[in-house]
Amino acid sequence: MVDNSRPTDLSTSDLSTQEQSPEATKAVLLEPQFVIPFLLVASLFPLWGFANDVTNPLVRAFKDIFLISHTQSSLVQFAFYLGYGVMAIPAALFIRRFSYRSGILGGLALYALGAFLFIPACLYREFNYFLASLLILTCGLSLLETTANPYILSMGSPETATRRLNFAQAFNPMGSLIGMGVASLFILKHLEVEKFRDTLRMEDPSFATMLPSMADQKLSEALVHFAQTQPVQFEAMQRTDLISVAIPYVVIGTVVLALWVLFFRMRLPNTVQADTPFSWHECAQSYRRLIAHAPFREGVIAQAFYVGAQIACWTFVIHYGMSELGLTASQAQNYNIIAMLLFLTSRFICTGLLAYINSGLLLMILSIAGVGCVLGVIFLPDWWGLYSLISVSACMSLMFPTIYGIALDGLGHDASLGSAGLIMAIVGGALMPPAQGALIDLGSPLVALSDVRFSFILPALSFVVIALFGYRSIRRQGAIYLPVTSSAGL
Repeated sequence: MVDNSRPTDLSTSDLSTQEQSPEATKAVLLEPQFVIPFLLVASLFPLWGFANDVTNPLVRAFKDIFLISHTQSSLVQFAFYLGYGVMAIPAALFIRRFSYRSGILGGLALYALGAFLFIPACLYREFNYFLASLLILTCGLSLLETTANPYILSMGSPETATRRLNFAQAFNPMGSLIGMGVASLFILKHLEVEKFRDTLRMEDPSFATMLPSMADQKLSEALVHFAQTQPVQFEAMQRTDLISVAIPYVVIGTVVLALWVLFFRMRLPNTVQADTPFSWHECAQSYRRLIAHAPFREGVIAQAFYVGAQIACWTFVIHYGMSELGLTASQAQNYNIIAMLLFLTSRFICTGLLAYINSGLLLMILSIAGVGCVLGVIFLPDWWGLYSLISVSACMSLMFPTIYGIALDGLGHDASLGSAGLIMAIVGGALMPPAQGALIDLGSPLVALSDVRFSFILPALSFVVIALFGYRSIRRQGAIYLPVTSSAGL
């Protein structure tokens, strides 16, 4: 049996300061002995990208399948991201007590279990069962992320740790693209409720003269009437749709089980610097130091707002497309795929810029651009608003790993538990979509703005918070530009 060490604690040196020092010129991004382990652990990053983005469209799909409100359907995201808040701290203590390998194996096991629980949820046709399945699945994701992020940071020099994490995080959007494609081609395109809406739209010419938002409301009302007058036919439609929803989760559960076997048989390198025994007292002291450390404390807040804004923007692309432009759910999801391609391209470009520009400055610039794009969603009509919503993804591309790296900068032995706090901040994704869904249900207070467009005021405010974090980071770090010689290759 393979025995791995406990999580690595980063050096107590300040990463941002070292990146500007002469020693940084000697630091490589990834040393040869870490290439294979890095690729193996980086292969986990697409797993949560897939889960995130195959789940986002379920908010709209479940609204029609179960005939519930925007607020209720947004509980999909609440359950999904609640798993991070529930599991992040226990996950950190678990891997600190045992090993990185144990954290990876435990996370993969919970991921697979949650995915396979979609089968009984589908059989019983119970919305709450799906929520429970998603919660268990994301407890596994939380354990995986809490393990993988600090492990990647530990695979080499602390001077290049933030850049190394950005490189690993670049694999995440690949899983997201696959998840979006699966949602569009294998879920949304085959939903019977969508076919019902399309049939009504073609049979009744009056829909062509309605505003898209009015047509969307009328089609939803017609679906409710169909369920009330023909319950047997509606239940058959519902059963078919839930099978379409469950199949991708069963498939990814099978893939995750295969990865579990691979990691169970794999020997991972020992990257621990100081083999200190696990201690509850030491953990309590560590958390007190973390709370007192301003960059970490502010980083957790910024991360929560970032994840909330990201999930809201990607979740409500479908709502915007359907209510503002009259698109089908599948057509609207295709624009999410375009947004993810932009996100992925921007991630690689911005990762390169980090070798020359202060991370806090780049974060602030991207955040201000994000505010501008979201204001375009709110105030620009029709397709221009959708283009603005897609453009937000370019601004978000580097935010998660950059906030993560800045917040953990210089934490030393507290970094492994600090990582858990930043993963726990992903719970922002549980809070923002229901809040935005509630705004849509309440309606816009401004006559000139539709309910969906007005609801994007929440992501706009979130980017303001992130910009402030970037500004404060610049003030703390001092330098704006990094020496060109500090860029280290593989």
